Amino acid sequence: MERAAKSPLTRGALGPIARAVAKRPALWATAVRQLLVLTPRGWWRRSPHFPVPAAEYVRFRLVTQYGEADHIPEPDDVIAYLRWCRSFRRKWPRAGRPQG
Repeated sequence: MERAAKSPLTRGALGPIARAVAKRPALWATAVRQLLVLTPRGWWRRSPHFPVPAAEYVRFRLVTQYGEADHIPEPDDVIAYLRWCRSFRRKWPRAGRPQG
């Protein structure tokens, strides 16, 4: 059986990101929404027992952003992503939701 890839989102990486988000109350709801959307179901059953996106997804996003899967996400880039998510949701509030 193949073991799942370890996520680069370690405590050391999450601390600066959490502090950057904490300084921006306008992004709190967006950050929570994205965490809920990107966190796999049953996250509490798997290590790291913390609601973080799947390691495979994180690695893919890091490769597309930085060119390498083990690059630690830059807090400013995460803030830019959350701002983009917030503006996208405001412009297209029904995007990604079931029709009907």
